[in-house]
Parts: sequence; C-alpha cells; structure tokens
Amino acid sequence: MDFESVFTAVAIGFEVIGAVVMVAGFVFAVVLGIRSLLRGEGGHAAYTALRTTLGAAILLGLEVLVAADLVRTITSKPSLEDALILGIIVIIRTILSISIQIEIDGVAPWRRALLTSGGQLLGQAAAKDRAASARAAASPAEGAE
Repeated sequence: MDFESVFTAVAIGFEVIGAVVMVAGFVFAVVLGIRSLLRGEGGHAAYTALRTTLGAAILLGLEVLVAADLVRTITSKPSLEDALILGIIVIIRTILSISIQIEIDGVAPWRRALLTSGGQLLGQAAAKDRAASARAAASPAEGAE
C-alpha cells in the first residue's frame, strides 16, 4: 500500500465522519424539537431548538469535510488545478459556515464576544434540553406538595 492510497483512505474516512455527523445531528435536532413540543414549550421553542441544533450539526460536518478536502489535496500529486479546486471548495464551505452561523446566532461571527464552534453549540443545545427536562420533571413534584 503506498502513501497516497493510505491518505486517500483517511480522507474518505473524514468524509464519512462528516456525513455521519450531519445525519446524526439531524436526528438529534428532530429529537430535541419533539421533546420540546412534548414538554409543552410550544411550536416556536421547538422550531428554534430544531433550527439551531441542525445548523450546529451542519457546521460541524462542514468543518470535518474541509479537513477531508485538505488531506486529499495535500497528499495527492500537487498541481495548480488541485490547489485552485481546494481553494474554491474551502471558500464555498466557509461562506456556507458563516451564513449558517449568522442564522444560528443572529449576528456575524466576528461581532460575537465569545466564539463557539459547532460542537460547542451541539453541547449547549443538549444542556438546554436537559435543563428544560429537569424543570419539567420538577414542576409536577412541586405542585403535589
């Protein structure tokens, strides 16, 4: 097995991981949206949870896919055409990432005081859901006293 085929397999692995992250993020977002509806938080809260979590998953998946493109381009036979294609792919994915980030936060990324990654946003969504579930579970217990 030669050097290029090993890194081609690594790049394919990154691409698979990126796709899995996006699909799993979609499922996670739908679950959070449904849980929000079942807690009686209303359609707007469920939509916001779904939209934010799905956007974060897409951001995380795009970051992994950019890494796959970098590995594939750097380890292949270098050419000006490959470098140009990589540059265009990175620019397109960067523009997508920025626009998704603006959709999630409502503000341009460079205007936020604290930068967060797609993984951090997924963690925040899970923590918010966990806290809402804890509040919902505690509410009936308080009413019974």
